[in-house]
Amino acid sequence: MNEQETFVAVQKNHEGAIINFKTSTGRVLSYRKAMMEIENGLIADASVFSDETGKCFIRITSSNRSMEELPLFF
Repeated sequence: MNEQETFVAVQKNHEGAIINFKTSTGRVLSYRKAMMEIENGLIADASVFSDETGKCFIRITSSNRSMEELPLFF
């Protein structure tokens, strides 16, 4: 079985919102594709959750880091 990938960097738009993720194998995933891969068990240390309005977000599941702490890539 292959080891699951993790997120190692993020790309943000001009408003500061995360739009893409770089994985530990170097793949770049859009936000939507990243959510699909998390839900399919392909990405470790991340989960998809919904807020009270039903909007879905990605978050790091380990307690020692957050998405905002990941480095940026261009």
